[in-house]
Amino acid sequence: MLDLLVKIKDPRGKHKIAYSLPAILTIAICASLAGADTFVEMEQWAKEKIEWFQKLIPSLPCIPSHDTFGRVFSLIDPDEFEQAFYRWVRGVLPIFADNEIIAIDGKTSRRSGKADKKPLHLVSAFAAQANLVLGQQATAEKSNEKTAIPELLSRL
Repeated sequence: MLDLLVKIKDPRGKHKIAYSLPAILTIAICASLAGADTFVEMEQWAKEKIEWFQKLIPSLPCIPSHDTFGRVFSLIDPDEFEQAFYRWVRGVLPIFADNEIIAIDGKTSRRSGKADKKPLHLVSAFAAQANLVLGQQATAEKSNEKTAIPELLSRL
């Protein structure tokens, strides 16, 4: 995983780096796969696994704080991260069988709207047998799922 994440451009200033970008992203991905939904949960989960992470990433002095996770994710290019993550998923997932069902579904996130904006609406592609979300695409604010589906499929 670290090899694929090295390709993501690190937007942080060189003098302020305590943790490598691939290390932070690896910890965040592992924590997310383990069920962590927030940066605080990522930090807490990773601290419980510190010995394992230090074997995986020998240069890791300790686990980054939730503030560090938040700062890094606010700075990195989401498209670069998405592409690196897709490359990793393709490497660890078995090749889909001819009968693999890819379900496409749209959902509106509750409580994501504001007084002047509509709530977030995402279209997801889900590999049924692998039990894995392959990708998501937000719909345009004044659009519907029909415009987001082609964009999602082209990225997959």
